[in-house]
Amino acid sequence: MNKSVAFHTLGCKLNFSETSSLSRSLEAEGYVKTNFEDIADVYVINTCSVTENADKECRQIVRKIQRKAPDSMVVITGCYAQLKPKEIAEIEGVDLVLGAAEKFNLARHIKDYDKSQGSKIHSCDIEDVNGFNASYSVADRTRTFLKVQDGCDYNCSFCTIPLARGHSRSDLIENVIENVKVLAEGGTKEIVLTGINLGDFGKGNFGGKKKEETFFDLVQELDQLDSIKRYRISSIEPNLLSNDIIDFVAASAHFMPHFHIPLQSGNNEILGKMRRRYQRELYADRVQHIKAKMPHCCIGVDVIVGFPGETDEHFEDTFNFLHDLEVSYFHVFTYSERNNTLATEMEGAVPMQVRNERNKRLRNLSYQKMRYFEEQHIGQKRPVLFEHKNKNGVMEGYSDNYIKVQAAHNPELENQITDWVI
Repeated sequence: MNKSVAFHTLGCKLNFSETSSLSRSLEAEGYVKTNFEDIADVYVINTCSVTENADKECRQIVRKIQRKAPDSMVVITGCYAQLKPKEIAEIEGVDLVLGAAEKFNLARHIKDYDKSQGSKIHSCDIEDVNGFNASYSVADRTRTFLKVQDGCDYNCSFCTIPLARGHSRSDLIENVIENVKVLAEGGTKEIVLTGINLGDFGKGNFGGKKKEETFFDLVQELDQLDSIKRYRISSIEPNLLSNDIIDFVAASAHFMPHFHIPLQSGNNEILGKMRRRYQRELYADRVQHIKAKMPHCCIGVDVIVGFPGETDEHFEDTFNFLHDLEVSYFHVFTYSERNNTLATEMEGAVPMQVRNERNKRLRNLSYQKMRYFEEQHIGQKRPVLFEHKNKNGVMEGYSDNYIKVQAAHNPELENQITDWVI
């Protein structure tokens, strides 16, 4: 009988796209994919290490597998595996640890592994990781996450991603287009372009070719394809989100009026300590330009609370900045100390209770912002892409500007773009 394999993903959309590609690679080798809650011959955990909680969750999952399936093989890959391979290998029940350069050789490493040898690490120095592996998710035909860029050349003082992912590198536009065509043939209606630093697309092109390409070039080329009706830009740094890109999206028939733009802090002193490449005035200018071109555009924000040295005054500066900014929702992260980052050497650690209180205040503000944004569009007719999932007779979808819509389940609406009154 063919062996079974189960996958679990921690972290970002990019991780989900890579897990999906890893799954397809094993299925091509004859493995049968099963649910992670079931008993499987092989468990693969694709990890994140942005926060300490992601590390803890990985260890907890391994312990659960040990209790229910002690004889199964456990493989750990992803960012945590690259950053702390020895620490992971010492977790009871872990058999294989695959770093950034080896995770796409998953099938070979599983085949070659002998459980009697104990845990094995296959990793390398992150400076040696320079290849690009295209990935995309296909679990839901409605919306697909397509990885077009990886790695980051920024060195923000709080972030381990450059240590876990390596230098910025990208796919070639011609390869991206080929993947888009495959996804379109499979029924995908919406593609979310993903990357670690998406606006940096064009650096380190591979596949035996080197071209001068930019993210603006990519979106223009994709917009000419009629086979995919909707594209979203997952996240883009404010200093890389040019007015040309904003203007193009505003005029595009295929790119949705929806941006997610990391801010991290609304205080310039804290932004400097974070080693971000902009100040809040630039961020406000980008938001203003978007809203001038697309008043209906949804804008999401990443923000970190409790960074070392963040005083009450600094936080209030961020809170008031976001309160007055015409954005729609936040992803709020509580600062977490990460090894080998400059921030851990900084003075002024914020007590965890204060960090949590600040997180709660911003999440409440985010809720109010999204409610206000949605209320502005009540009664408007907007194109909504409905998903396949039937949740107790209810189906969900998203408008072009990222408003969640619910309707009575109707199979005829599944994976269809329909004009709908919000």
